[in-house]
Amino acid sequence: METLQNSVGVFCAVVLLIYAWKILNWVWFKPKKLEKSLREQGFNGNSYRLLFGDLKGLEMMTKEAKLKPINFSNDIVPRVMPFLRQTVQIYGQNAFLWFGPRPQALIMDPENIREVLSKSDIFQKPPPHPIAKLLIQGLVSYETDKWAKHRRLINPAFHMEKLKHMLPSFYMSCRAMLSKWEKIVSCEESSEVDVWPYLQTLTSDAISRTAFGSNYEEGRKIFELQTEQAELVMQARNSVYIPGWRFFPTKINRRMKEIAKEVESSVLGIIKKRIMAMEVGETSCDDLLGILLESNFKEIQQYGSKFGMSLKEVIEECKLFYFAGQETTSSLLVWTMILLSKHLDWQTRAREEVLQVFGSGIPDFDELNRLKIVTMIFHEVLRLYPAGVLLSRMIYKETTIGKLLLPAGVQLLMPALLLHHDSKIWGDDAMEFKPERFSEGVSKATNSQLSYFPFGWGPRMCIGQSFAMLEAKMALGLILQNYSFELSPSYAHAPCTVVTLQPQYGAQLILHKLSA
Repeated sequence: METLQNSVGVFCAVVLLIYAWKILNWVWFKPKKLEKSLREQGFNGNSYRLLFGDLKGLEMMTKEAKLKPINFSNDIVPRVMPFLRQTVQIYGQNAFLWFGPRPQALIMDPENIREVLSKSDIFQKPPPHPIAKLLIQGLVSYETDKWAKHRRLINPAFHMEKLKHMLPSFYMSCRAMLSKWEKIVSCEESSEVDVWPYLQTLTSDAISRTAFGSNYEEGRKIFELQTEQAELVMQARNSVYIPGWRFFPTKINRRMKEIAKEVESSVLGIIKKRIMAMEVGETSCDDLLGILLESNFKEIQQYGSKFGMSLKEVIEECKLFYFAGQETTSSLLVWTMILLSKHLDWQTRAREEVLQVFGSGIPDFDELNRLKIVTMIFHEVLRLYPAGVLLSRMIYKETTIGKLLLPAGVQLLMPALLLHHDSKIWGDDAMEFKPERFSEGVSKATNSQLSYFPFGWGPRMCIGQSFAMLEAKMALGLILQNYSFELSPSYAHAPCTVVTLQPQYGAQLILHKLSA
């Protein structure tokens, strides 16, 4: 008996030692080894601090930056990415910072960025924060074979011919927003309107109609819940992740699980209704969900269930439709309206083009594609105010990038916002709003360098790029037909990141109704 107890004691001691070593290696030895490797490759940054790294400084500077608005300027990096800006100022572009025990190396050379983004099988997305999985998964978070399968099944929904059929839905969503504005502005010739919530509602309505054949009212609860979830996820991502902490029944953890369960239940209800309707031939497959289900069904029928998506995976893709389809386009539209309110000459030029191309009528696909000035404006807005301010990738084995040899365990950061504002790339007027940069296209504007990537680049470029641009052209075209607008004195310039780049205090504009 005593021998057995001794054996159990020795076993427990060995297990404790193994776990103690793993923890010590995670929080100290591995980070210090990675730091040494990065410094040998010419990177510089703060010395590693136990467990937290740079998180405390990052959190403090981010909170401080959000306390007050800034003077109207396109130099928004100090407010949006204050810690990253400070790191580059101190250590130069070959810098690293610490998000907890993991070093994140800045990659700012366009050729190195091209290599990283083109080799999606080698440079994969970092594993999502365990908390972030409660918000969205789907195509955006998958890798290798699973990503390839989902991309193949979803691709048909974003073919240009399918997108053409979605224009009536975009138009209906835009008209619904303009009708609300007419009630506000009808009594007088002009009124102050915070356009930000209206644009969010517009893009929410559009994604509901085009993805699920419903209107915004039917999907309102899902959007509200996803917005709340996004804010909670951002809070969690800016703090040290302690393994297992998400299972503790804290107030935030409980709320996040409640939201995830409610959203999943709502989306599942929509999917089941659609499947039942499709089985009896009561619905077409012109919306994103219908196209996805049809594509998935054909794949399973032809090759077997393992080649298709499970119901759970379809739910995750639908949640991603809801979230990404709304966030990106609303961000683009709000910053476009803000900048055109400041640069009335470009607003006038865009309106003249709209009236010349389709007058006061409803634009069709070909007419939207003829809006060259509007396209130039959108490119410049996305350069100055990209919805996603940085991209990240993970190194899982020692890898060469250009002249660099980087070890496994390093995360790569490619800060789109910093490159989009870099005067060495764009010239001394990099902070100025000059859509004419893109008069001959993106390649000419960038001298064929990969220094502009608002929708990502390479195999993993955003699958919804054409969808977003088409919707944005429809919306801006109809707005310009009906209104001129300028900044209200009550507008406070305060860009901040809540998953996408947004105006912290809204977008108060003076709308002037144009005579018919």
